[in-house]
Order: sequence, then structure tokens, then C-alpha cells
Amino acid sequence: MNKAIGQKWEEVEKELFTSEEITESDLRVAVIGEQIKARNEKGLSQRELSSLSGIAQTVIASIEKGTSCPNLETIIK
Repeated sequence: MNKAIGQKWEEVEKELFTSEEITESDLRVAVIGEQIKARNEKGLSQRELSSLSGIAQTVIASIEKGTSCPNLETIIK
């Protein structure tokens, strides 16, 4: 029997990841969320943000999807 069925994600997550990995993931999600929120509040598309920041639109999309892990310098831009 699969004991994961019916478990809450938090329970499964604790079995699969260390507390440090969970904290890092939560922080990454929060930073990405704030980036998207700030871009939307300014009424900017990814393309417009790309023009202003000098970061390729595809890189911005990857960051926002969580498939790319940007360095601090990129986030500051």
C-alpha cells in the first residue's frame, strides 16, 4: 500500500527534503513571487522589464517559472 496517498504535502515534503532544503525552496518561491508582484504593479510585461533591465525576456520567464536560479546581481537588476 502506498502510504503517501492521503498524506498532506507537508508530511511528504518532510520525508523527502531536509529542513534546509524546504527553507531554501520557500525563500525562492517568496522572492519569485515578489518579483512577479512588483512587475505587475508597475504594469510591465516581461518584454518591457527585459528592455529596462538588460536581462533577456527568456531569462525573466525562466526565473518566474522557477526553472532558473538567478544570482543576486540578476535579481537586483
